[in-house]
Amino acid sequence: MPGPEARATGLRTWAAFTAMCLGMFMAILDVQIVATSLPEMQRALGISPDRMSWVQTAYLIAEVIAIPLTGALMRILTMRGLFALTTSLFTLASIGCAASESFGPLVAWRVLQGFAGGTLIPAVFAAVFLLFPVHRQGLATTLAGVLAVLAPTVGPVVGGWITESWSWHWLFLINVAPGVLAVGIGATLLPRERLRLAEARQLDLVALGLLALSLAALEIALKEAPGRGWTSGLVLALLALWAAAGAGFVRRCLSGPRPVVELRAFSDRRFALACGLSFVLGIGLFGSVYLMPVFLSFVRGHGPLEIGTIMLVTGVAQLLTAPLAVAAEQRLGARLLTGFGFALFAAGLALSSFQTPRTDHDEMFWPQVVRGVAIMFCLLPPTRLALGHLSEARVADASGLFNLMRNLGGAIGLALIDTVIFSRSAGHGESLLARLTARDLEAARFVGVPEAMLANLPPGPVPPQAQAMLAPLLEKAALTQAINEAWGMIALLTLAALLCVPFARPSRGQDRAAPVTPPRASPRRSPTPRRR
Repeated sequence: MPGPEARATGLRTWAAFTAMCLGMFMAILDVQIVATSLPEMQRALGISPDRMSWVQTAYLIAEVIAIPLTGALMRILTMRGLFALTTSLFTLASIGCAASESFGPLVAWRVLQGFAGGTLIPAVFAAVFLLFPVHRQGLATTLAGVLAVLAPTVGPVVGGWITESWSWHWLFLINVAPGVLAVGIGATLLPRERLRLAEARQLDLVALGLLALSLAALEIALKEAPGRGWTSGLVLALLALWAAAGAGFVRRCLSGPRPVVELRAFSDRRFALACGLSFVLGIGLFGSVYLMPVFLSFVRGHGPLEIGTIMLVTGVAQLLTAPLAVAAEQRLGARLLTGFGFALFAAGLALSSFQTPRTDHDEMFWPQVVRGVAIMFCLLPPTRLALGHLSEARVADASGLFNLMRNLGGAIGLALIDTVIFSRSAGHGESLLARLTARDLEAARFVGVPEAMLANLPPGPVPPQAQAMLAPLLEKAALTQAINEAWGMIALLTLAALLCVPFARPSRGQDRAAPVTPPRASPRRSPTPRRR
């Protein structure tokens, strides 16, 4: 593959990269739009409510297992072969999901769909640094980044519209036409390289099994912990299994000559710190996309389509900010932009921690705008910090780890958010009732109790009949307070991530977009370092 400054970046390259971005967009969008129709799928297939969440969990477990394997798969199959194969499998699995008539086949197809989709995200971000010269990488990263964070934002709108207009089967069938188009363009236009199938025989299958076991145990533990409690037997056993399998996997990867995942990338300080930022960004991204529908559905009573419409503000702000982010990334240091982005994102998250049970579109508008503007600065410069200075031979593995950290951050963040909501709502309800008993006017205004009604209550405890009337208002108010605490928690975590930024120092003179003269590369693999 040619060096970074010698690569052609004409229409052919951009068309191929856009096809890869389309495949990635489908994979990310699929998670969100399916979530909106789980109740309808449950009724149609006769699935018990306690099993229905596995339709999502199966996808997510397969996805997080696939993400760190992208580097090894790309070395064996090449970028073109991996994209064509996984996008074809994703499209086939989508058809299988739509044709499923019971719980078992649906979950099985979702596993295949999740594994195929999981490779597409890191493959796209690796392609940025493998297909484009340095001066085009900012624009390519922005295109990929906009689609990566736009998909969860428009997901509720698309899913709600499909659910209300057609049947749940179309949640999967809409992937078919884009999938066929992406495969056709990608397989035709991506660079052709020789397959290295001999490397498949050298894969460490034990390490591969330990990786799958560890990540699956962690995902299931995070799913069960909020409801069962973090100290329950099942959760503790799963966390112990995760730790043991993970330790075995790390040991084999660090000691073996050909590791499944190149964990030595974490020895690079800039990469390790960028992964930490990616982890925290995952908490904020996944958390905000989760908290808004919870509030709008359970407190405000909105339907899927209306929720999606309200959440479009973030996506529009992202799109409008993208050109500004590209221009700034070409002129300013990555650390400066990263610090600005995370500080602004923390502010946007914090603004949502002051909601009341009557908060709706108007009050949510500016916090969403702030977050939408910040997201591109939280994604583009850290991606440059993580991958922009690595050799081509290291980019694919590093991209898998970098993107895995964002997904793991999202999974852990959602578990923490659910824990806050589960554990704090009841206490807030009792506190609000006690304040109403003390005739606290501020509490009455927050809950939505008319002051005249509060004044007319007899002295002493609130009568049972009045409590029954107030119960729905108290429940929504308590949930709102718990959600506000969750917003505050992820805002503080995002703000704390700023501590990483000063330490992500590049070598002197390499913090800007202009490339330095690369050292002479090996003629066989051309692992030309590209630094910022």
